[in-house]
Amino acid sequence: MTRTGERRPVDSGITEGMVLTTTDDPRVARVETACRTLANDDERPPPLNDLAAAVGVSPASLRRDFMAVLGVTPKQYADQLRVERLRAGLRSGRDVTAAMYDAGYGSSSRLYEHSDSRLGMTPASYGAYGKGATISFTTCESRFGPLLVAATDRGICRILHGPDPAVLEAVLGDEFSLADIARDDELLAGVVAEVLRRIDGDVPARELPLDMQGTAFQRRVWQELQRIPLGETRSYGEVAEAVGAPRAARAVGSACGRNPVFFVVPCHRVIASDGGLGGYGLGLDIKRRLLDSEALA
Repeated sequence: MTRTGERRPVDSGITEGMVLTTTDDPRVARVETACRTLANDDERPPPLNDLAAAVGVSPASLRRDFMAVLGVTPKQYADQLRVERLRAGLRSGRDVTAAMYDAGYGSSSRLYEHSDSRLGMTPASYGAYGKGATISFTTCESRFGPLLVAATDRGICRILHGPDPAVLEAVLGDEFSLADIARDDELLAGVVAEVLRRIDGDVPARELPLDMQGTAFQRRVWQELQRIPLGETRSYGEVAEAVGAPRAARAVGSACGRNPVFFVVPCHRVIASDGGLGGYGLGLDIKRRLLDSEALA
């Protein structure tokens, strides 16, 4: 737990793109400097004019630099930093009001305006390990072994894979230890059938609603992955280009690794630029088998 007043490192998902490419491009250097300034600001982010002056360019130039390097504006980057500070504060046990002001939100209305879509739950529920949230789950067998599928009333929030269903239940319970979690095989039967269709390489019969927690960058990547057609692949660099952050290929890989609903968000369709499989959280054997099945489809 973080002590009061202690700063935690910010992991925004966007910032990962900052260390991905060694280059002498002055735009990258300016963006790195601006990002460090924003990350070290304890209060509200400085106005764009002040931030641009600090790195020696015009506001319009700095905004173009951010879009070219990261695919987001300085304001969007600063907003995501605040969300990550809020996450850190809530997870450390701070109450919502204290975490809100520490993160730089000036009012609760400003906080709640966008928090539901960014955190996946209300701030109180997120910080309390799902307190107040209702999560239904079921387990099933797939061709890769046991799966656990969990969903809120908004959509699938978690898919877990492992050798023992009891362990998967324990992992879900640990992640959302204060949520109202209940097994409901009947409620999720249709969802499970659709997940298994994807695992088997079949054409999906319908779209599945999702309730995923992630940074703005991660969510853009996950949305782009869902646009990759069945039977096709994209390189990490191509996905980075598609989300407007061409230098963030490794950050795309990190976003794939943090995908909480694999199989439904098909991160296995992203491969290395040389045609190799790259990485995959469930192992390269499963990734290869998924791609082979989809190629046949």
